[in-house]
Amino acid sequence: MAEKTVVVTGAGRGIGQACALGLLADGWTVVLVGRGKEALEETAASAPVADRDRAVPFAADITDPAAVGELFGFVVDRFGRLDVLFNNAADVMPYTPTEDVGIDDWHRVMDSIATGTFLCSREAFRVMKGQTPRGGRIINNGAPSAQVPRPDSIAFTAAKHAVSGLTRSLSLDGRRHDISCGQIDIGNVTPQDRPQPAVLQADGSRQAEPTMDVRHVVDMVRTMAALPPGVNIQSVLVMPSAMPYVGRG
Repeated sequence: MAEKTVVVTGAGRGIGQACALGLLADGWTVVLVGRGKEALEETAASAPVADRDRAVPFAADITDPAAVGELFGFVVDRFGRLDVLFNNAADVMPYTPTEDVGIDDWHRVMDSIATGTFLCSREAFRVMKGQTPRGGRIINNGAPSAQVPRPDSIAFTAAKHAVSGLTRSLSLDGRRHDISCGQIDIGNVTPQDRPQPAVLQADGSRQAEPTMDVRHVVDMVRTMAALPPGVNIQSVLVMPSAMPYVGRG
């Protein structure tokens, strides 16, 4: 592929790390974004030697408008354009009854997911509408909770519902600038370093739910990123077939 640049937030671990490595394998130049530089450097170092020169760590707090501005300024200065943004970063919190959710936890979850997605997308719009050739693509990481909640997850559920609204607004507002925006809602991914925990169910019980290998998520993100201009996957849900979703809640 011709040299193309993608920004992946939350690239220091988990889904963000796996997707960043998958995009590197496809020939993308990948700007790895997260708060911890050491984790980003570990992601870059885990890529095959032939891909490492296209893995570029950039430590930034995506809830900070100034830091986000510096990030996208760096991308333009270093690479000249931005082709894809994958908004993946998120902070979470333990299951907590609504009446016990602290305001600091509420802001932390909402800021990392909703505000971070907005700030990065705003800067991506500014870059993509002015570059030549014009346009680009934004991929937002949602969740099944963007459609239906789990019990005692009001902050995460509200934040992921906000992401769905952001996706639709970005998709609409991006049309006149040749900017596409789609969302991938991701079900249970098999943990790499611990057993699958029991998850709170609507009836109050806890169950260890089915999981899937992260490669299925990576394959979908790679597919979305590689679509030609003018073609979009508006929304897609990737999940284990037996995971509680339809009828949840």
